[in-house]
Amino acid sequence: MSAQQPNKIPVQQVDLNAEKKRVHPRFVTGFYQNIRVITMYALLAAFLILPWLRYNGRQAIWFDVPSQHYYIFGLTFLTQDFYFIAAFAIISAFTLFMVTVYAGRVWCGYACPQTIWTHLYQYVEKWVIGDRNKRIKFDKSPMSATKVFKRFLIYFIWFVLSVITAATFVSYVAGTDFMYGSWQMIGFVPFPDWPTWVWVSMFIFTFATYANAGYMREQMCVQICPYGRFQSVMFDKDTLIVSYDYERGEPRGPRKKGTNPEHLGDCIECTMCVQVCPTGIDIRDGLQVACIQCAACVDACNEIMDKVGYPRGLIRYTTERQLVENEPSRVFRPRLFAYLAVLTLLCGGLLYTLIGRVPLEIDIRRDRNQLSSINREGMIENSYIVKLTNKTQDEHTYRITLEPQDGLSLQLRFNDVPLLAGESFDMPVSIYGDPDVVASGQTPIVLTVTSEDGKYKVSKQNVFTTQGQ
Repeated sequence: MSAQQPNKIPVQQVDLNAEKKRVHPRFVTGFYQNIRVITMYALLAAFLILPWLRYNGRQAIWFDVPSQHYYIFGLTFLTQDFYFIAAFAIISAFTLFMVTVYAGRVWCGYACPQTIWTHLYQYVEKWVIGDRNKRIKFDKSPMSATKVFKRFLIYFIWFVLSVITAATFVSYVAGTDFMYGSWQMIGFVPFPDWPTWVWVSMFIFTFATYANAGYMREQMCVQICPYGRFQSVMFDKDTLIVSYDYERGEPRGPRKKGTNPEHLGDCIECTMCVQVCPTGIDIRDGLQVACIQCAACVDACNEIMDKVGYPRGLIRYTTERQLVENEPSRVFRPRLFAYLAVLTLLCGGLLYTLIGRVPLEIDIRRDRNQLSSINREGMIENSYIVKLTNKTQDEHTYRITLEPQDGLSLQLRFNDVPLLAGESFDMPVSIYGDPDVVASGQTPIVLTVTSEDGKYKVSKQNVFTTQGQ
């Protein structure tokens, strides 16, 4: 007879003090694994290729921290535009929350960098040593010249992959032109002529990649990553999760091919679901924080079910409402709509701001030493510093004008201010007021900066004061 169906999907607790055991997953193919591999390595390829893309003669995506200029294709951002980064981070977080509410931890299984690099490093082990059983046997075998050589080869390939990863990360900041163009010859050997901060960054990223993907692996997901901890807060009965069908599978037990003993469930105790799991858990024990929902166990179990002639889906993507309560899942629910509404507002606001953003910034600062003074002609003089910042990726010439106002006139040192892409310039200006016309106290003024081609125009308000006169 079948085991009694639990009234909810059990949650298996993780022993956080458990001794670390190296997991050697078996590589499996199938519907979900094909999607997973394509997704992971497409993202990896994008990460490696993007720094090499060019736009307007410059690296298309370049976070030039030393000069505090950040280029994303045709857009240039400065440090004061940090709110765009904050907005993007908030949108990313809410997107992750919404996806988690609907589809669980698909980010972990299909797109997380830790998952991608761990899979890559494990594949290197498979290429050098062999599949799961050979790797386990290799670990237990006594030390020999062959074992030392294979270990060295694995560690060397890992190191090369870590260096490539680190160099790509740093290329987003230092720029590919600098990273791969500033080399010098030491004897007959080319050597990079990098500043200290680049060398330190290379070391940190190389060490972190090697340690996380080569050594920490699944421990990052179980012990360190906070996402696995708070995922349960976002899960509900209609969240898609990878789960084992207890009613159908229990009690477990081996059997001969072609037989279907009435006292046994469909689980033949082959343990393939455990062997293919990248974090080494048994999905049959229930929902666990270490499950990254990669669905390797789903593909492995479906393959076994096909071989023994049982229906697929003993382990599958399902929901607690479907599996336990035997009711249809509710795709459209208040929590999902709430996240969707917030995301719509955030994305709409960010898009509106970006579309209406003028890549020209001005800042007007008054002379702090003296609010106003009287010149030889008896005119009231106010001095200002107008800071112009060209946020475009092209050179432009700008002109400053004062909005016409009775009794006020503008005096400039230069009529035109040419600025290179991303360049800033502090322009001293003076505004003169006729004491017989200008009212006493403070008078609002408007300074306008216009590009020579008329494409960009920005105005900013300040005050003209007669105080102290």
